[in-house]
Amino acid sequence: MSVDFTEFSRKMERTLVHLGEDFDAVRAGRANAKVLDRITIEYYGSETPLNGVATISSPDARTLVISPWDTKLLKEIQKAIQMSDLGINPQNDGKVIRLLFPQLTEERRKDLSKQVKKYAEDAKVAMRNIRRDGMDYVKKLKKNSEITEDDQKKAEKDLQDMLDKYIKKVDAALAAKDKELMSI
Repeated sequence: MSVDFTEFSRKMERTLVHLGEDFDAVRAGRANAKVLDRITIEYYGSETPLNGVATISSPDARTLVISPWDTKLLKEIQKAIQMSDLGINPQNDGKVIRLLFPQLTEERRKDLSKQVKKYAEDAKVAMRNIRRDGMDYVKKLKKNSEITEDDQKKAEKDLQDMLDKYIKKVDAALAAKDKELMSI
């Protein structure tokens, strides 16, 4: 009998998707609206994502323009951006908010590189935890005599192979993001 690891594979896939979202939120010297995805503002009593109350456009490679649908939100949006970890001071002209992305310094690139390495390591730890849960599941099946010892060994090897495959994907994503950050 072979053990079904679909659930564990799905969890690892979600971890990979989450890592991609984390990487997207790290700016690489170019204006990218995804850096604002984590910013929320208080709107009619609930936390609302910035893209839910404003139009975000990029007129050039280094600028984002945030046009709120309700101009009363300008100060709230400005404050939320200043409180975030973006490190950019928003410019409010009374109608829109402009974010000017400066050229990244070598030091800032290295800081961002460390940050994405941490995100990748966190993803690997999460995947190892998923593997551990899978191993526990296999041991429980063996304990309940639902699988043989040979099936258990094969299942544990399959789990390890699945983890190795996903770790390679994390490493590839990290290498691509690091290259993007370090290129001028």
